Amino acid sequence: MAIIGELADLPRRSVSILGSTGSVGSNTLDLIERNPQSFEVDALTANRSVELLARQARRVGAKLAVVADPECYKALKAELAGSGIETAAGPDAVIEAARRPVDRLIAAIVGAAGLEPTLAAVRQGSIVGLANKETLVCAGSLMTDEVAHHGARLLPVDSEHNAIFQVLEDDYHNKVERLILTASGGPFRSRSREKMADVTPTEAVAHPNWDMGAKISVDSATMMNKGLELIEARHLFSLPGERIEILVHPQSVIHSLVAYVDGSVLAQLGQPDMRTPIAYTLAWPDRMHAPVEKLDLVEIGQLNFEAPDPVRFPALRVAREALETGASAPAVLNAANEVAVAAFLEGKLGFLNIIALVEQTLEAMPTAPLSSIEAVVFVDQEARRLAREMLPLLAG
Repeated sequence: MAIIGELADLPRRSVSILGSTGSVGSNTLDLIERNPQSFEVDALTANRSVELLARQARRVGAKLAVVADPECYKALKAELAGSGIETAAGPDAVIEAARRPVDRLIAAIVGAAGLEPTLAAVRQGSIVGLANKETLVCAGSLMTDEVAHHGARLLPVDSEHNAIFQVLEDDYHNKVERLILTASGGPFRSRSREKMADVTPTEAVAHPNWDMGAKISVDSATMMNKGLELIEARHLFSLPGERIEILVHPQSVIHSLVAYVDGSVLAQLGQPDMRTPIAYTLAWPDRMHAPVEKLDLVEIGQLNFEAPDPVRFPALRVAREALETGASAPAVLNAANEVAVAAFLEGKLGFLNIIALVEQTLEAMPTAPLSSIEAVVFVDQEARRLAREMLPLLAG
């Protein structure tokens, strides 16, 4: 295994980033800019953050910059005038950017919006650094079938799944007893359920350990993030849900563990800094230097663990039930959660009612088989519509 930054004979890699203005995208660019000899940027995409996208594209000399909102095209074109960087806009343009041949594509669009672009990259046979967990939550078996059919490769970017990927042995299925996903417990790990009723968006996005976007931070606060990761892990590692556990670990030093049948438990440790799993994804199967604070276990002193509280954090139960139900249930779960989190951030829904809306949407929407990506998109849209219709019933 080589280490990028020490050996000059490693091939230079081309990289595209879907969702470059978000937390994962920005951290990916930070690593690329620190290693210009090892990477070149092909395409960058964003939703509406035109000014930041343009600055990023100019800094790294991207060949293409795409904004998903067509109304932002003129602004993007003006920002990049004279740069020689190609510009485009609209959902189809994002999908086309995903189809461009590169050595690594980082799929970091938040939410179900990342499904079709990620699928486009998979169908090109790309190596995809997957930071969009909703892709596997909504269309797990369909997506893994496409990966196998087109010879693509999914490299998990989420710190928990990346940790498991790092410590899994070859031909692991008959060797692994269970996977253990760790969770920080979020900012309300010790708060009573009664007091959580008054949680504000500002409190919910203030994660104690990680620097993440608003949506993911709220998911961490409700622990829905861990529920989604449970479903994602089931598809990434082809293990049944009952062999995947969740463990609260407030320090966020152990990012996940793999328990083997001989009693060995292997863990990946590191600072809570997304640049570590991103660096592993960019350099795999090698490693590269990352500007991450070194882990000092003596200074940390102790590591704590506890079981998640199912009463205060019902999201875990709801997510596990959706996984067990299968078919369209995980897609409905994800869509309703996105609607609920957006309403909470806008001040239209109480914190405790986020999961209540998700559960009521799941109960109201019939479960259906998903035989195509088009079916997934239809279920996603219908679940969003239903969740929005039910929103006023809980908003009061």
